[in-house]
Amino acid sequence: MDFDKVAILGGGLLGGSIALALRQGFPSSQVSLWARREESVRAARERGIAGADTDLAQCLAGASLVILSTPVGVMPALVKAALAQGLAPGALVTDVGSVKAPVHRDVGPLLLQAGVEFIGSHPMAGSDKTGVEAASAELFAGAACFLTNDGGSQTSQVARLAAFWQALGCHTHEIGAAEHDALVARISHFPHAMAAATALVALAHPQDAPFGGGGLRDTTRVAGGDPQMWAEIFMENREALAVSVERCLSEMSEMLAMLKAGDHEAVRGWLAGAKSARDHVRPATPSDFP
Repeated sequence: MDFDKVAILGGGLLGGSIALALRQGFPSSQVSLWARREESVRAARERGIAGADTDLAQCLAGASLVILSTPVGVMPALVKAALAQGLAPGALVTDVGSVKAPVHRDVGPLLLQAGVEFIGSHPMAGSDKTGVEAASAELFAGAACFLTNDGGSQTSQVARLAAFWQALGCHTHEIGAAEHDALVARISHFPHAMAAATALVALAHPQDAPFGGGGLRDTTRVAGGDPQMWAEIFMENREALAVSVERCLSEMSEMLAMLKAGDHEAVRGWLAGAKSARDHVRPATPSDFP
């Protein structure tokens, strides 16, 4: 790993998982994890993350890679605090936010003005559980990780960051922030919205839940995620998400018309098209990331 010390700012699921993955794969590396609350620090230390602390300056000291692992809306204030607490100009800063355009818009210029390079990251890994208690060293194994370099950092820096994520088990791919946000709106944020909508409709009477089978559990699983976190993601990427929601409304209107018309063949064709699309879902492989 090409970083002497990694400072992770944010003690949740992703931040904790990065720390655990580094401890497992690079036991001699220096890793610090900053959390705002003492309870989060205690929980992190209980998971074996010895470098957890509420002292931001202590966590940043000597860090050559700084990872922002907080909600996107918190990042600008956190970066300002980090710069005031000794974030070194030679460090590389990245983040793990689910939306990239707002980070490049609000965080990138702050770091650029201070002479600090920023490249966005988005490892497509997570859980419906939250907090460092749910963190796992294996979370990133086989996951896609997008890198966004809208700030124009040196190619060598992008390569260093890509190698970091690859060392944690990710397949990396460079993409523009706007293209990234449109893509994840379709493949991540919209499915979460649909899981929530399915839960609201299918479980209009919650007492019926025990009668549901695997289909109900599978299609609603991610609706069990943190509402506060997902509300922030939806609002940060609302324009791109709205496009997918409108497409869904069109599809459901078409289905409703078929049902009202009693058109069995049209319903079969609609479902066949959905099955054909679903058949393409598989784990990512290196060949998917040129």
